[in-house]
Amino acid sequence: FGKRKVTPKLKTALVQEVFSNVAKNYDIMNDYMSLGTHRLWKKELIDIMNIQKTDNIIDVGSGTGDLINLILKKKHVKKIYSVDLNKEMQIFGKKKFYNKNVNFIRANAENLPFKNNFFDKYIIAFCLRNVTDINKGLKEAHRVLKPGGVFYCLEFSKPENQIINFIYKNYKKNIIPWIGEKITKNKYAYQYLEESIDLFPNQNSLLKNITDKGFVEGKYINFFNGIVAIHIAYKI
Repeated sequence: FGKRKVTPKLKTALVQEVFSNVAKNYDIMNDYMSLGTHRLWKKELIDIMNIQKTDNIIDVGSGTGDLINLILKKKHVKKIYSVDLNKEMQIFGKKKFYNKNVNFIRANAENLPFKNNFFDKYIIAFCLRNVTDINKGLKEAHRVLKPGGVFYCLEFSKPENQIINFIYKNYKKNIIPWIGEKITKNKYAYQYLEESIDLFPNQNSLLKNITDKGFVEGKYINFFNGIVAIHIAYKI
């Protein structure tokens, strides 16, 4: 948010305003910005998850439901909860599904309306960096997972190669806002995207934060030299 002094409450409101403004074009923007690669990253995540028919799954920051769509194509599962704080994003998500096994819940990742030890798998994809208090979000993830449950986070991260990192930084700073302005008429929203990625912790810092919340056997898998990473950890 540039040089603005942003309180936690204000950050939550500003982030929701950003996503409300771009909800209509959110899916097509993801395709343009990533040159379609976000679909490959999401498919890889679902393939890694080893989903079972009896799984009770929560998708936090579900947006328009890309991951849920992939899950349902792969396997009929017990129940999926699509959780998002943004009303407009959920409206577009609901239009995709007429499946009784998908429950749409409007809620904040920092305060999930579920009892302890409820889910087998917790997914958060390209959303954790938008959570105002990441520590609260991770604690909630740990709380709602069953013992033996698995936490999955797909998120932008830090490239390991300096040359790739230089190219990536310039792409984020110049190209993404330009695309955002052309397609959504909202350059600011995609300037925020760049800021949120830059401020997000790197792979090892995030892994430490996850394990500090009680998760075990944590690891991460890099894609595109670390532009994107999947973090995986378990609750015991």
